[in-house]
Amino acid sequence: MSLTNGTSGTSNRHDSPPLTELETAEILQSIRNSTAAAPSTELPADLALSLDLHRQQPTEAPRDLASYYWDASTMAPLNAFSAAAIARLRAYKPPPFPTWDRLPVSRRAAVLILLFADRRGDLRVVITMRAASLRNFSGHAAFPGGKADSLSETPYQIARREAWEEIGLPMDDAKIPKPFRIEPLCCLPCSLAKNEMAVRPCVAFLHADDVPGKPKAMVDESMIPRLDAKEVAAVFSGPFHNFLKAKDEPREGETLPPGEWYDGYWHHWLNEPWRVHNFHVPVNNQKVIKPKVREGGQAAIAHELEKEEDTAQRFLVWGMTGRMLVDAARIAYNEEPEFEHNAHYGDEHLLARLEEAGQLPEKKKKEVGQEAIKEEVKDAKM
Repeated sequence: MSLTNGTSGTSNRHDSPPLTELETAEILQSIRNSTAAAPSTELPADLALSLDLHRQQPTEAPRDLASYYWDASTMAPLNAFSAAAIARLRAYKPPPFPTWDRLPVSRRAAVLILLFADRRGDLRVVITMRAASLRNFSGHAAFPGGKADSLSETPYQIARREAWEEIGLPMDDAKIPKPFRIEPLCCLPCSLAKNEMAVRPCVAFLHADDVPGKPKAMVDESMIPRLDAKEVAAVFSGPFHNFLKAKDEPREGETLPPGEWYDGYWHHWLNEPWRVHNFHVPVNNQKVIKPKVREGGQAAIAHELEKEEDTAQRFLVWGMTGRMLVDAARIAYNEEPEFEHNAHYGDEHLLARLEEAGQLPEKKKKEVGQEAIKEEVKDAKM
C-alpha cells in the first residue's frame, strides 16, 4: 500500500523518495544507540518531527471493489458465461401448474430473484435480511416478496409490488431511471412455505446499459434501496454461480472472511426427504444497506436490535430461500450442484397433494390488527 505524505506542513527540502519503514526504523535505532552513549546529543527538532510523522502516516483506504445494483458505475456488461446463463433463464418455461389457479388468494405468494452484473460481468443476486424486530423468522435471509392482494394479480406483479414496499425498487418500469431497466426472465416452479402457502419465484435481470455518447451512469437516487424497517433489516448480494458450489469461489481483489461457504443436511417434511442448504455468504467486501436511523420509531428499534450484527462477515442464507437459489442456478448454468440436493425443482407435487386433500382452504384473518396481519403474510417468503 502506498503511504500519504505526513509532512505537508514543512518545506520540501529533499527530492529523494520517501524513506521506507525499514530505513526509518534503522535511523531511529541508530539515534537511540548514539544518545545512549552520549546523552548530551539531541536530535534536530525538524528531523525528529519528520521521522515521527513518517512512522504515523495512515495507509490509504482500500478501494471498494464491490458491485451494487443501484450503481451502474460498479457494473459491467455480461461476460459470455453470464450471458449464456441469462439466455437459459429467458428460455426456461416451468411445467403447467393448474393447482395455482384453484388456490385462494390467501395461499398465493411470490418473490423476486433479481440478478445483476458485477464489475467482472458475473451475476450477483439481491437478498434481504428480515428485521430482527419481527416475531417470526427474524434475522432470516429472504427475497423481496409476499402474499397476493387479489386473484387477478400475477406472480410477477406480486413480486414487483412487494419489492417496492420492502426495498423501494420502483414498481412501475416507466419510473426506473436510465440506463437501468428490469427484464422479467422466467418463473420457477412453486415452493411450499412452512405456513402452507404456494410461493412462486420470479427471476428478473437488471440491465444497466450505457447510453451512447453519454458518460457512464453513476448512482441514481431513485434506485438506492429505501428499506421498510418494520420488515427489512438489510440488503446485500451474493455471487449467483457460487450457489452451486460447496466452497467459496475466490475472486481477485477480495478477501474471504473466516468460515465455510456451505453446509447442509436432509430432513423429512410431509414424509418426503427435503434438503436444507445453508449458505454462509461473505459480506465483508461490500456495503450492507440498512434502514436509515430516525429518532424513535421502527427504524430506530431495528437499528438497536441489529447493532450486535454490525461486525458480521457472513450472512446465513438457508431454508426456502437457499433452495430457490439452488434451483435458479441449476437452470441458469445448466450445472448440477457439488452437494446433495433434491432432483426436482420446487414443491409443486406437495402443493398439489395438499390441495387435492382439501388442506389449502382460504385462510381466516385473525382479529389482531393490520400490521400483525401484514407481518404474518410476510412469513410466506420463508
